[in-house]
Amino acid sequence: MTSFDSSPTLTAWRALLAIAVVFVMLATTGWTAVRHQQSSAPRETALASWAKDRIAGHALPDVSAPAYRLAHFFATLTAGQQVALADKYPLVVGNLNGAPVTLRYRANRHALAQAESAEEQRTQDTRLSPDGRHQAALRLARFRSLLSGDRQILAFDPSGRGRAAEVLGDLDRAERVSVVVPGVDTNLLTLERTGLKKNAAPVGMAQSLYAAERSARPGSRTAVIAWADYTAPVGIGMDSALGGLAAEGAKRLNNLLDALPGASDVSLFCHSYGSVLCGVAADDLPSRVSDIAVAGSPGMRADTADALHTGARIWAMRDSDDWIADVPNMAFGGLGHGADPVDPAFGARIVSANGAIGHSGYFEPGTESLDNFAAIGVGAYDSVSCASSDGACHREISGESEA
Repeated sequence: MTSFDSSPTLTAWRALLAIAVVFVMLATTGWTAVRHQQSSAPRETALASWAKDRIAGHALPDVSAPAYRLAHFFATLTAGQQVALADKYPLVVGNLNGAPVTLRYRANRHALAQAESAEEQRTQDTRLSPDGRHQAALRLARFRSLLSGDRQILAFDPSGRGRAAEVLGDLDRAERVSVVVPGVDTNLLTLERTGLKKNAAPVGMAQSLYAAERSARPGSRTAVIAWADYTAPVGIGMDSALGGLAAEGAKRLNNLLDALPGASDVSLFCHSYGSVLCGVAADDLPSRVSDIAVAGSPGMRADTADALHTGARIWAMRDSDDWIADVPNMAFGGLGHGADPVDPAFGARIVSANGAIGHSGYFEPGTESLDNFAAIGVGAYDSVSCASSDGACHREISGESEA
């Protein structure tokens, strides 16, 4: 469904269809909610200890303090004191917006090593069911993968289904920063994949985008963040039809963006439910966010691009084979995510997704969708391929209508 109709009858039918879809999802997948996420005892213990601790005679700051205050706190410490805190409280410092990014990388290596040790013991724990030991083995493999090489893990929390973020490139020196915001079923076990599904997972998406940006503008210093640091909906259930998890994720995303080093321009690349999150985050984004590009979006919880209340450029694409086109673009009693971003009436710049395959194929090398993302990420706007029917996109980029 790519357009809206003012007919009251058609609107009513769409509302009924939206409700029917929700009830079908409930019947087949059940309710999924953030309350089912479990806390990690080690992290809770570390936070409690941090709140009581001191360094150099001073209390440690509240972890919920604004990033600029936390940055100031770390700036007052010696290098040795910073390292001591990271080694003592890896699950705190590794997730602390405002801490130096290289210190967070160090802290998260410690946290991953500790999680690896604990999960290895769980794989041998006969008190667990076979499925429990299997899940422990999967998590163990993920932790070992994240520890391999010189990977730059910006966030890591093994609580519940887990959250993480990884940086590609030099975040401190980057001239342009791109953040990949994925959708449903994002967790530690789906953070990265191999084989044909590699580029459908957050890390694969970021790796493809990073390589494409470096190819698009070799001389530009770029960094890409695979941001899986929010609680995403599980499957196509009630949470995916509501905005609660998007609202919580939006706060986390804006906290990250407020803490990024330097003054580089930032672009957001938001896939599927991730575009809902980006839409909710839009009106609080820092001014350095220059672009929001959405792909396979069910809506951004706004009627128009202007209603997002952001100075960032809004770009949208959808592949012709993407099943998301069949999801009703409704906002009815809190259900649904509103207008279709690829409807010309929404007001986004509609760009080509040629070559993309289905809902998860937007970051595949060789596709116009990935090339367009890369051009947006490095600011090469004159290289963006607009959707053939979107004259507004061509005017925005070149100043002239398409012939």
